[in-house]
Amino acid sequence: MKTRWKWGIGIIILFCIVLLIVLLNVYGDIKSTANEIYTPLQLDNSTIRSQPVDIKIKAEPFSALLLGVDERSGDSGRTDTMIVLTVNPSLQTTKMLSIPRDTYTEIVGKGFKDKINHAYSFGGMEMSIKTVKNFLEIPVDYVVKVNMEGFVDIVDIVGGITVDNGLDFYYENEHFPIGKLTLDGVKSLKYVRMRYDDPTGDFGRQNRQKQVIQGVLKEGLSLNTVWNYKSIFKTVEKNIEMNIPFNDLYKLQKNYGDSLKNIEQLHINDGTSMIKNKIYYYVPDEKELSDVQNNLQEHLGIKNERETEE
Repeated sequence: MKTRWKWGIGIIILFCIVLLIVLLNVYGDIKSTANEIYTPLQLDNSTIRSQPVDIKIKAEPFSALLLGVDERSGDSGRTDTMIVLTVNPSLQTTKMLSIPRDTYTEIVGKGFKDKINHAYSFGGMEMSIKTVKNFLEIPVDYVVKVNMEGFVDIVDIVGGITVDNGLDFYYENEHFPIGKLTLDGVKSLKYVRMRYDDPTGDFGRQNRQKQVIQGVLKEGLSLNTVWNYKSIFKTVEKNIEMNIPFNDLYKLQKNYGDSLKNIEQLHINDGTSMIKNKIYYYVPDEKELSDVQNNLQEHLGIKNERETEE
């Protein structure tokens, strides 16, 4: 009996040691990956917010810009996806806005109007940030850039995803019938890229992008994916850039996790179409845009501050 007891204790101690080693390795890999994809950016929000956000001091509202970039060989790249998030820890809510890529607006730094997704072609992440700030009249605290080609690897790593397709269409010799579809990485990228045969245009495309993102998040929680974490980290290092340092990532997870569980989606979809020099543009409805701007400003707690300055 005494020998069995010693063996039991020994196995428990050995298990704890192995578990600790695994956790330390994972922590080290996470920190290494976070440092690898960290890109420092000078974001001046002083004209919009009196004091910069510092989440290390206290949990206060912040905004983030997610750029899904299509960078192909021989092309400077354009943003396929521009999503703005505002996170309020006091209200424990997040608001999400997907900006139509054809939106006609001023390209800050160029002095003329063009499609908002062209800002990246002209001046990379920094011009995209300045243009979005000017368009929505809110600060941008954090930026994450994702190479859309990286979705192929990520979807394959999680073992494919399932989406509920509401439109029968063909794209690049691939058929996507109505109903539940299981997609690998290549098919997922085709699924989100189609827009010209969609009667709702870019808005339908945005919805398919969200389906794929949700599918990746759902499959990413599976046990099989956990064991493939190193493959995921390698893919992240190749395809993601962000201005969020590792210590801030920890604070975001700790202090803002509940807020990210409650997401309200905002829309800019009441605008009109415009053809200029044979090029299609989307012109936002001024009233709708103003309502969205006010909504985001209030959620960030800067609405009264801006009214006082004006």
